[in-house]
Amino acid sequence: MSDFYQTDIITTLHRLGRPGLERLESELQDFSRQRPLALVLPALYSEFEAEALRGIVEELKKVRYVKEIVLSLGRASDKEFQRAREFMSVIPYDVKIIHNEGRRVKEIYATLERNGLWAGEDGKGRSAWLAYGYIAASGRADVIALHDCDIVTYGREMLARLCYPVVNPNIDVVFCKGFYSRVTDRMHGRVTRLLVTPLIRALQKLIGGHEFLSFLDSFRYPLAGEFCMTTDLAWVNRIPWDWGLEIGMLSEVFRNYSTKRVCQVDISDNYEHKHQPLSNGTGNGGLTRMCVDICKTIFRVLAAEGVVFSDNFFKSLEVGYLRLAEDTMVKYEADATLNGLFYDRHGEAKAVETFVTAIQTASKVVLDNPMGTPLIPSWRRVSSGIPGILDMLRSAVDEDNR
Repeated sequence: MSDFYQTDIITTLHRLGRPGLERLESELQDFSRQRPLALVLPALYSEFEAEALRGIVEELKKVRYVKEIVLSLGRASDKEFQRAREFMSVIPYDVKIIHNEGRRVKEIYATLERNGLWAGEDGKGRSAWLAYGYIAASGRADVIALHDCDIVTYGREMLARLCYPVVNPNIDVVFCKGFYSRVTDRMHGRVTRLLVTPLIRALQKLIGGHEFLSFLDSFRYPLAGEFCMTTDLAWVNRIPWDWGLEIGMLSEVFRNYSTKRVCQVDISDNYEHKHQPLSNGTGNGGLTRMCVDICKTIFRVLAAEGVVFSDNFFKSLEVGYLRLAEDTMVKYEADATLNGLFYDRHGEAKAVETFVTAIQTASKVVLDNPMGTPLIPSWRRVSSGIPGILDMLRSAVDEDNR
């Protein structure tokens, strides 16, 4: 995005001029000698059968500043785990694969549960969290980057731009989140465009201004799955295991660190990955479940910040959200028209109706149970509660990868 607008909350790093991939990678090689970098890749085995991951691996083969890759593999049999290892073996630096369905890693989860430290259900949040623990246990990296494995338009410049602000010791940043446009012949990113942003602004109007909501609203793409952080941050942060992962991660960053040490960076002119349907036909899948989890996370973070919710509050919120979402659709239609993009006004309106239902569902859940499902505990707490758990985790992963 060719503007240089800065919010008053966090630093925004834009794509300006001709930054040059070669310069970025050369400097990252120098910086990474002082601040080694690990890349976390949460993946399902099904992604090894898709073209996107093949393209990602081809790009990662050319990267020279990453110390190690930790791929946290879900829903894979022992044979599929071995196939994944073979698939990743073409990368000419250290790659560790965490076999989440394997016997050794399952014993880690069982040990946590026996000690009252539940790590949540299977999902991206738990997979990423376990990878952070392994990186902390190995002690080889000071910085952790993470991105998804379904990025069709992946290029190694994405990774370089994502990592640079945190790896560069002259930039005082502990957390960097990527942002980008998601456009083909139409605009994508409906959950960000038509749920999260109007919901945050409707909440601001009702509450009368709130620092956490202003913090969220300062991100161009708060649901982006690409971010980079210091290992220290991964050590102290708790995260949700469900679809509230990205918002929950931002809430923990907000709680634990000064916003002056947080930034967002434009990592790509365009970003394309798999698109999910609004619903899988049951009313619980597709984007519907994701939106409910996101709303629950926002509401519970605000409750922890002292905001008092009631039936009347949520009724007002639904009305306020709907009005803002309808106004937002008018803006995006004008934007699409100017740029010659297809705009499905009916489809966008149907999405907003789905999001209103998600807000209603989430509000009922939060009123009935304000505490909800606990976050995955921080590794600082886990290592304190179970001395030796990090050594156990490191041994389990290393044994699986022998």
